[in-house]
Amino acid sequence: MSRRAFIRNTALCAVAVSAHGFIRLEGDHFTGDCETTSDIIGPFYRPNSPVRSNLVIAGEPGTPIELSGLVRHKDCVTPCKNAKIELWHCDGKGVYDNATDAFRYRGTTYADSKGAYAFHTILPVPYDVGNGSIRPAHFHLMITAEGYMPLVTQLYFTGDKNIAKDAYASSPAARNRILKTEALKDGSQKVSFHVSMSRTLAAEPASLDRLTGIYVNQQDKSKTIELFKKDNKLWMKNEVYGEHFEFSGNNTFTYPAMPPGLYANLHFEIMQTGAVKLTMESLDETNQKITLVAIKP
Repeated sequence: MSRRAFIRNTALCAVAVSAHGFIRLEGDHFTGDCETTSDIIGPFYRPNSPVRSNLVIAGEPGTPIELSGLVRHKDCVTPCKNAKIELWHCDGKGVYDNATDAFRYRGTTYADSKGAYAFHTILPVPYDVGNGSIRPAHFHLMITAEGYMPLVTQLYFTGDKNIAKDAYASSPAARNRILKTEALKDGSQKVSFHVSMSRTLAAEPASLDRLTGIYVNQQDKSKTIELFKKDNKLWMKNEVYGEHFEFSGNNTFTYPAMPPGLYANLHFEIMQTGAVKLTMESLDETNQKITLVAIKP
């Protein structure tokens, strides 16, 4: 299918796109004998959280906990010094700070020369996401290091009865991210999580499921675009069967059979309403960028 036919047949209209906020989509990866997996993308990531390792807020409810670990290179052994680690989670009432300048329970730190990092915060709690569904308690992490694809993942805790009913926490990919906390004499807890970086990552199957479906053109609601999953790849339906896209990081998928920029890039954003926004970018015959937007409710 030609680029012109692709744009015509998808029938999405160009609109302005806000650059406010994003969340990165990463996938399972295996490097050497070590394994670090990602988890479902979510709507609550905020860039530019303050550089700080102590997120505890005086007077707020919650069990104090230390999260610490090592970030290693792809060989699973060499410390990945200066890796950037971002942590975010809900408060003791299950609420995220999505707007204030305080960036409550959000922080950024960097691995030291031994690859070590640590945060002091509180243990998050499960929360209701609607329709009777309860997300188990979890930490969100984004780890970024030069030469590697950023990794976004979630950490869960043993004994949480909500894990079994959560499609993402109960996935086999999460088995090494369900962590046992250790109680300390002062009433606080600690937990460890080690990370191995990878230059390339595959999109995690459960996250692909979240992206598939019917997207509605935001200028002409009578027109749609359909995405589906086959062989753990993301496909866009066309008049014959479909075109598949390769995951390229930062919630972005690229058509692999053409040079970069000459065919559509698909970028996804999970909205706080639960809807998914698809932004498709391409170049026309005069090298002008075309931005097309659709929403999956």
